[in-house]
Amino acid sequence: MSIVVRSAYEFADVAERRRNTLAAMARTARKMRPLTWLLQRLFGLSRKLGFEFSLFRQFFKPMVGMFDKSIAKAFAGYRPSEHDVFVCSYFKSGTNWAMHIAFQVAELGRGEFEDILDVIPWADCPNQETTIALADPRPMQRSRSGLRVIKTHARAQFVPYHADAKYICVVRDPKDVIVSGYHFFGAMLLGPLMPSVDTWVRHCTSDQSVFHPWPEFTAGYWNWRDRPNVLFLTYEAMQHDPVGTIRRIAELMEVNLTEEEIDRVGHLTSFEHMKAIDHKFYPGEVTPFARPGGAMIRSGRKGSSGELLTPAQQAQIDSWCKEGLDRIGSTFPYDEYFSAAEPAPDAAGDAEASVVSARDA
Repeated sequence: MSIVVRSAYEFADVAERRRNTLAAMARTARKMRPLTWLLQRLFGLSRKLGFEFSLFRQFFKPMVGMFDKSIAKAFAGYRPSEHDVFVCSYFKSGTNWAMHIAFQVAELGRGEFEDILDVIPWADCPNQETTIALADPRPMQRSRSGLRVIKTHARAQFVPYHADAKYICVVRDPKDVIVSGYHFFGAMLLGPLMPSVDTWVRHCTSDQSVFHPWPEFTAGYWNWRDRPNVLFLTYEAMQHDPVGTIRRIAELMEVNLTEEEIDRVGHLTSFEHMKAIDHKFYPGEVTPFARPGGAMIRSGRKGSSGELLTPAQQAQIDSWCKEGLDRIGSTFPYDEYFSAAEPAPDAAGDAEASVVSARDA
C-alpha cells in the first residue's frame, strides 16, 4: 500500500469544528454562572437535608439520556469492514490507552495526531462536532496498515458485529471505574455540581447509571470473548503486561510489527508519554458546568479505589456487580478478577489470565 504524505493541516476542518464548539460552550458557561451558583447552593442544601441523591438523579437524567440517544443511533445502517478495529469499553476503563495502542499498531508505531478524535471516530459521542465522523474515509486512507480504529462506549447489542472487523473489548475493576469517573466527571461535565461520593456511588450502582449498569455492559462483551476476531482484555492485565498486550492487539489486527516497532509503540503508549500529551486526549469543557483544567489521564493505577471509597462502599460495589451478573446469567468470573485487592495471577490458568481471547482462552 502506498503511504499518503501527511499534512500538518490534514484534519484542520475537524479541529476547527471542535474549537468552535468548545468556544460556544465557554460562552454559554459564562452566561450561566448565576444559575450554576444557585444550583451549587441547592445541591449543598440537599446534601445537608438528606435528599441529594434524589435531586442529583433528576438533574443528571438528561445527560444519561443524551448518551443513550447517541449510542442508539451511532451505528445505524453501518456495516463494518475489514478495515475497522472497534475499541469497546465502559467509561474510564482504559479506553484511550487501548485505542492509542491499536492506533499505533495500525501506524506501525509512527502515528501522529494533534487530537485523538481527529484520527479515531467516536461514533457515539453526543456532540459529533468534536470528533471525526464515522463515515469520513481519511483515517483509513492515511493508515500505514489500511486499518482505522473506532471508539465506542456502547453496549454490545448496539455495536454492529461482522466477522471481517476486529474488536478489542476492555473492562476494568468497577470500583476503580467509579473513583476515576468521580474525578473525571467532576472536571469535564459537572464541575461544582458534582455530588458527594456516596451519591455518586449510589448513582453508579443503579439502573440509571451513565452508559448503563456495569454488569450489563461487561456481560455483553464477555459473551463475545471466544470469537476469533475479538480480544477481551482487562485494564489490570494491560498494566501487568503492557508489551504482551501490544503483541496480542497486533496479532488480533494481523499487523506484523518488528521488535523496534513494538518498542516504539510501547514508548508512545506508556503512561508517562500519554500523561505528557494529555491535552491530545482530553475533550475539553463540554458542558456549561465543567471546571477548567481537567485531565483525561490522572493516575493510571489499579486497585486504588480505597483512596476515595470506604471498605463498606467497596464491598457494596462488589456485591451489586456480582448480583447483577448473576441476575443476567453471566459467567464472567468477577471474584477471580476484581474482588481481591490484587487480581489473582493464575485466575484463568496462567500469569496473564486477565487477558482472554480465542487464542489463549
